[in-house]
Amino acid sequence: MSEWHDNIHCMKIIVNPKYAVLQKWLTHIATHFEESNGKQLHKSRNCIKAFEVDGISINVKRYGIPSWPNRLIYSFLRAPKGLRAYRYPFRMLARGVETPESVAYIEERHGGIISTTYYVSIQCPYLRRFYEMGDAKAEDVKDIIRAFARFSAHTHEVGILHLDYSPGNILFDRNSEGEWCFSLVDTNRMRFGTVSVKKGCQNFARLWGQPEFFRMLAQAYAEERHADPSQCTKWVMDARRRFWKRFSRKHPVKYHLKFT
Repeated sequence: MSEWHDNIHCMKIIVNPKYAVLQKWLTHIATHFEESNGKQLHKSRNCIKAFEVDGISINVKRYGIPSWPNRLIYSFLRAPKGLRAYRYPFRMLARGVETPESVAYIEERHGGIISTTYYVSIQCPYLRRFYEMGDAKAEDVKDIIRAFARFSAHTHEVGILHLDYSPGNILFDRNSEGEWCFSLVDTNRMRFGTVSVKKGCQNFARLWGQPEFFRMLAQAYAEERHADPSQCTKWVMDARRRFWKRFSRKHPVKYHLKFT
């Protein structure tokens, strides 16, 4: 960890020792982020860019400056999102759950109050996201569903619950052996501890997909966790219905939503 400051401005950098070679580049991350040499991956309140630095492909997420109450909370009471996103992958990888390796966390403060923060990770090589499951026919993606059920069951059984288990946060692709692999991103909202079968089933609620997709997923997940398929299906479908009915009242749904 390194830190520099003057009377007004303070910058803290925490670097994974494995990537200490990037320390100098990370010190000037604000300048690099504003330059056009990075590839824009996402632009909204939080922005994401990909960079190639010393032969290492990295992903940089710049968090928007929090609202004033949250700036105080993150300054003195609770770990900022970027710091949590940096810490949690070490615990996940240690338990055999794939997620991009953490590279660094950078925090800027003004007058002691948190301002802009950055989370840097290794760029995930997987190109596909679960958005494509929205209107997919379950039979056409059954091998992906079964592999994802195994991945999810393992994640839950080792005591990890991603609290935003949504399509954009699940990256996947085939590896060189032709197996389906999955990687979790946006890891600042995680819970570690026992995950019951019921809680695991409810964790699928935010995913996109048609009813048959979820029924197949529920049955495959039940098999992996040695649980009752009928009960798992009920838990999955009930949680999905509650989430999407509530969500669709306030937001447009970007796929053909069916409940039966």
